[in-house]
Amino acid sequence: MTTAWKSTNQKSTSRECLNREFENQATNTISGTTLSSWSRQQKLAMIAGFAILGLLLAVSACSKQSSKPALVGTSSPAATSATPAAAATPATIPATVASVPARKTPKKRPANVTYSDANSGVSFVYPRKALLTSGDKAQPWLTAVGDVPMNFVQPGGVAVATVALPADSYPGTDFESAFFNVSVNRGTSEQECEHFAFVDTRDADGESIDAEKVKIGSDDMEMTSNFSVSDVKQAETRYYHSYENGACYEYVLGLGTEGFATEGGIEHINRDQVFAKLEKIMATVKITPVGQEHEAEQAATGMTGGR
Repeated sequence: MTTAWKSTNQKSTSRECLNREFENQATNTISGTTLSSWSRQQKLAMIAGFAILGLLLAVSACSKQSSKPALVGTSSPAATSATPAAAATPATIPATVASVPARKTPKKRPANVTYSDANSGVSFVYPRKALLTSGDKAQPWLTAVGDVPMNFVQPGGVAVATVALPADSYPGTDFESAFFNVSVNRGTSEQECEHFAFVDTRDADGESIDAEKVKIGSDDMEMTSNFSVSDVKQAETRYYHSYENGACYEYVLGLGTEGFATEGGIEHINRDQVFAKLEKIMATVKITPVGQEHEAEQAATGMTGGR
């Protein structure tokens, strides 16, 4: 009985062991199969993950590369916005310049000047480059004769003004000087104003020449002339008389030259040309009726005093 139990016991034990081993094998087989199948999926998942990660990295790299131009494009508006500011800078320059006072352009001075004398009522236009003297300094002068005298038949003449042309007016010629002079004599009658103190001496024989009537501008005048010669110099003067406003006005045109010789290429001055220029000054002379204004003032004063 005892032996049979042990044997049965051993058999059952052997069966249990076999069953356990079978179960273990089955379990190991199932678990091995499961482990091997999960590792493959994991491998596939890992491969897929790496592939996806690589794709993401590639996309990220591409996006980074594409983002660089985008940044440039983004910065370009700033540059563009800066460009108008830079472009606007020149526009602001005129405003700055406008705030600075503009430099005035000097006005060109007129070629001619007007002279007027209230005491004599004389006014005329003369070249700005010419030299004007008035009053006591208005005595005309030429090298060949010195002071040029007045030619009134009665004393009492007063020099008003003299205009002398520049010495370099006619370069390359024997021109030395030329002038225009005006004087007034209130102690000479209208008949006396038609005559001169000394007669014309232009005649080569030395005979006198009567005064002649000429027209200067719109005025009729009496005219005579004088010609003086020294060893190397010549002087010619022309006198004109006009009676206006109770006074005799005398106009003198004078020309001085260096002489007859034309050494060193010097030419004789064209006398008519010089006198024509002086006559232009004389043609602008205007006489204001000083005496009439004075008489009108006296009459007005007397009427006022009578009242």
